[in-house]
Amino acid sequence: MSEPEVLPPAPIGESVQPLSSLAVASLVTGILTWFSLPLAFLVLPTPVCMIAAIVCGHMARADIRRNPGTRGDGMAIAGLVMGWGMVVSIVLLILAVVLFFGGLAAFIAYVSAHGG
Repeated sequence: MSEPEVLPPAPIGESVQPLSSLAVASLVTGILTWFSLPLAFLVLPTPVCMIAAIVCGHMARADIRRNPGTRGDGMAIAGLVMGWGMVVSIVLLILAVVLFFGGLAAFIAYVSAHGG
C-alpha cells in the first residue's frame, strides 16, 4: 500500500480568506430553527431563530458581495433556505388549520340546516 499524500503547509506570507461570522450565525440559527420546532415554547423560540437566520443570511450575503475575499456564501444561503423554509411551513400549516376548521364549521352548518 502506498502512503497518503501529505500537502505542504501554506507559505508564511499567504493569508487564509476570512470566514463571514454572519454566515456562520445564519447557518447555526437556521439549524436551531428546525431543532427548536418541537420545543417552540419551552427552550428556544422558533420565530426568533427563524428571523435571526433570515436577517443574518441576508446581511452575510451583502457583506460577502462587498468584500470579495470573504468566504461563507454557501453557509449564508443554507441559513436563508432553512429560515424561509420555516416561514413557508408555518404559513402552510396555518392555512391548513384554517381551511380544515372552516370546512368543518361549514359542514356542521350545512347538516344542521338541512335536517341532520
